[in-house]
Amino acid sequence: MKLFRFGNIYNENPGVVLANGTMIDVSKFIDDYNESFFANNGILQLQEIINKHSASCPIVEPGVRLGPCVARPSKIICVGLNYAKHAKETNATPPKEPVLFFKSTTALCGPNDDVIIPKNSKATDWEVELAVVIGKKASYVELDVAMDYVAGYAVHNDYSERDFQLHRSGQWCKGKGCDTFAPLGPYLVTKDEIANPQKLNLWLKLNGETLQQSNTDDMIFDVKFIIHHISQFMTLLPGDVISTGTPAGVGLGFNPPKFLKAGDIVTLGIDQLGSQTQVAINYSK
Repeated sequence: MKLFRFGNIYNENPGVVLANGTMIDVSKFIDDYNESFFANNGILQLQEIINKHSASCPIVEPGVRLGPCVARPSKIICVGLNYAKHAKETNATPPKEPVLFFKSTTALCGPNDDVIIPKNSKATDWEVELAVVIGKKASYVELDVAMDYVAGYAVHNDYSERDFQLHRSGQWCKGKGCDTFAPLGPYLVTKDEIANPQKLNLWLKLNGETLQQSNTDDMIFDVKFIIHHISQFMTLLPGDVISTGTPAGVGLGFNPPKFLKAGDIVTLGIDQLGSQTQVAINYSK
């Protein structure tokens, strides 16, 4: 299934894309795609609802605003330097184990919302990434069963302010957690629809120019290992989002570097998961 959320910001409703492409509103049956939904076997229940009641659900018209495909998760965990070619372009030594950092939940936004260039920004950058949504509580997960904890997958743009991230001391979160820096969606695609998350093409364009073009097979650490590894250090809750790293082609990797300016249009996508479009705007009160 393809799950989505739609409507005004902070007031989104849950929806489902049917096999024929029709988008329907399931808010009569489902409160939201949140921790409670995933923890209580919501995906299976939703499939049963669709089988019985899809004809009675209101149709969602094309063009409606899409929200992030998951309601605010308890945490957004990201993996840094997880593509071999990206590590090379930034002159970084490939890590011996996953590099982890957090994005603020206030960075979460819809897949086609504007991206706000932060106040005093010098170097706002883009990063197309495969996001994994956790389906059940995960702690000290063994490697061979790690994929059992996956609810589904989504497109994520891990926006980064490089000056904040690299030159303002402290952890990377300064450059990663700004408002609108985590557009997620358009869909949460359930794991049964993705045969192999390590064989997905992903791409990003800036003003129509392709800057990132790769495949998840370039990951240093695969999805299974990432879930296993993170769960050794913290409990993953249902609905948590793990973003698995970006391929080569980020603005920081160019010589000279390229960064966003107001009016720029960023488009990105991943095979089978859909695409996003953001327009860059300057921060204003």
